Amino acid sequence: MIQAQDLIAAIEKFAPQKLAESGDPTGLQIGDPNQSISRVMTALDVRPEVVQEAIAKNVDFIWAHHEAMFFPAKNLDLSQPQNKMYADLINNHIVVYASHTNLDSAQGGLNDWLAETLGIKNVVPLIPNDDKVTGLGRIGELDKALSVKAFAKTMSQLFQVKTVRVITKDLNKPVKKVAVLGGDGGKWWTVAQRAGADAYVTADVYYHTGHDILAHDFTVIDPDHHMEAIANRYMAKKITAWFGDELVAFETGINTDPYTYI
Repeated sequence: MIQAQDLIAAIEKFAPQKLAESGDPTGLQIGDPNQSISRVMTALDVRPEVVQEAIAKNVDFIWAHHEAMFFPAKNLDLSQPQNKMYADLINNHIVVYASHTNLDSAQGGLNDWLAETLGIKNVVPLIPNDDKVTGLGRIGELDKALSVKAFAKTMSQLFQVKTVRVITKDLNKPVKKVAVLGGDGGKWWTVAQRAGADAYVTADVYYHTGHDILAHDFTVIDPDHHMEAIANRYMAKKITAWFGDELVAFETGINTDPYTYI
C-alpha cells in the first residue's frame, strides 16, 4: 500500500519546500502522513464544497495548490464553516497537502503550465533563483504576434473564466514576448516590463497599480486568480506518472472561483 508520506516525498522532490516564499505555510496541512492512501484528488482550493466532494468520492488525500490552513485556527467552534471543514477532513481520514509558492517556482511547475497553456515558448523564469531554472513567473514568446485584444480574448476559454481585465493604452498593439505569473503578481509588473515583455499576464491587479501601468505605457492582462485551476489536471497527471495504477488520481469537479459576474 502507498502511504501519504510516499506521495508527499514525490511532491517535495518535484516542488521542494525550500522554493517556497518566506512565510508561506506550504506542506502538510491536515492528517497522518503514515496513513495508507489509494484515491487522490487535486484542487486549487480546499473549500467546504470540495471536501464534501472528496468525502462522496472516497478520497483519502487532497493535493492542493492553495493552503487549507493559511491562517491559524483561533478556536474549534464547529459552527464556523472553516472549522467544520477541518473536522470533516479529520473525521473522514483525508490527508491534505498544499504546494503553493514552491509549486509556482518549481521547474516544470505551475508557471510552466500557465506558459504552456498560453502557447508561450522558450520560457525562462521571470524572477529567477540563483540556479536560473527555478523562480517565480515565466517569460518567453508566442509563435506569432497577436493583438492585445485577440490575445486577451483567448484566455476566457483557456482558463475557463467569465471575464478578463485588460490594462493597456492600445488594444491593437502587437504582443509577441509575454510574461506570466500565476496568482497575485501585480507588484512585479515593472520586472516584466524591464525584461522586454509586450504584455504581462497575472491576477489581482489593484486599481492604483493599473493607473501606474497605464502611465508607463505597459500592458497587463488579468484573467482572474482562478486561472491557476489549470494546475489541477497537471497535478493529477503527475501523480499518475509517479505511481501508475497504484494510486487513482483525478481533479476536483468543483469551481472554487468566489466571484459571480453579472
